[in-house]
Amino acid sequence: MLTILFDGIAYGMLLFVLACGLAITLGLMNFVNLAHGAFAMAGGYATVVMVNWLGIPFIFSLPLAFFVTAALGLVLERTLYRHLYGRTHLDQVLFSIGLVFMAIASMDYLMGSSQQFYKLPEALKGQFDVFGVGIGRYRLLIVVICGLLALGLQIVLAKSLFGARLRAAVDDPRVARGLGIPVNSVFAITFAVGSGLAGLGGALATEITGLDPTFPLKFMLYFLIVVTVGGTSSLTGPLLAALLLGITDVTGKYLAPQFGAFFIYAVMILILTLRPQGLFSREK
Repeated sequence: MLTILFDGIAYGMLLFVLACGLAITLGLMNFVNLAHGAFAMAGGYATVVMVNWLGIPFIFSLPLAFFVTAALGLVLERTLYRHLYGRTHLDQVLFSIGLVFMAIASMDYLMGSSQQFYKLPEALKGQFDVFGVGIGRYRLLIVVICGLLALGLQIVLAKSLFGARLRAAVDDPRVARGLGIPVNSVFAITFAVGSGLAGLGGALATEITGLDPTFPLKFMLYFLIVVTVGGTSSLTGPLLAALLLGITDVTGKYLAPQFGAFFIYAVMILILTLRPQGLFSREK
C-alpha cells in the first residue's frame, strides 16, 4: 500500500509541474490558456528527438526541453497571445483551443500518430526497497525535481522583486507602468517560464504516460482540475490538489481499475461542492 502511495505522490507531483504554468497564467495573469498542454507535448517531443535521435543524455535533455518550450512560448506570446490579454475569457478559450488543434495536426504530420517513448539510462530503470516499500528510481527523480521546482516557484512568486512586479502589473498595468515596471517584459517572461515548465512536465511525463499528438486533449481536463480544485491565489493550492488527485487516481486504478478515472472526478465534485472557489482561493 505504501508503494501505491509513493507512486501516487510521484504522479501528483508530475501533474503539478504540468499544470503550474497554467496556474500562473490563469491565476496571476488572468489569461485562460487552454493550449497549455500543447507546450507540454512540445517538451515531450523535443526530449524524444534529443534522446532518441541526437543521442543527448536524458538528464541534459530536461533543461533543454524547458528552454526550447520557453523560447516557443516567448515567440508566441510576443506575436499572438499579447493581443488577447484585454479580451474576454471566451475569446481566449476559442483562440487557445484553435492552437491546440493546430498543434495536434502539426505533430501528427511531423512525428506520426504512434506512441513515442525515449530511452531511459539504466540508472533510472527499476526500483529499490526502503523498509519494504518499493520505490521506482524514475519516480523518485520526478518527486525530487518537482519538489525543488515547487519550492523555488513559491519563493520567487511570493518573496522576490519579480513576483511583486508581476502582481502589480496584473492588478493595475497603467499604474505599474507609471512606477517604471516594464509590464510587457514581465508578462512575456512569466508566459515563457510557464510554457517552459509545461515543456519540462511533458518531458518527464512521456516515460509514464506515453506521448502522441492527442496529448494536449487527453490531459487538458487534468490540468484544469488541478487549477480549479487548488484555486489560483497561490501555488500551494494547485500543489496540494495535484497530490490529492494523483494519489486518488493511482490508488483507484490499482484497487479498482474497472472504474477508470471515476475516483478523481468524484473527489473533484466533492471538493468543489464544499469549496466552490477551490482549496486556497480568496473568498469573494
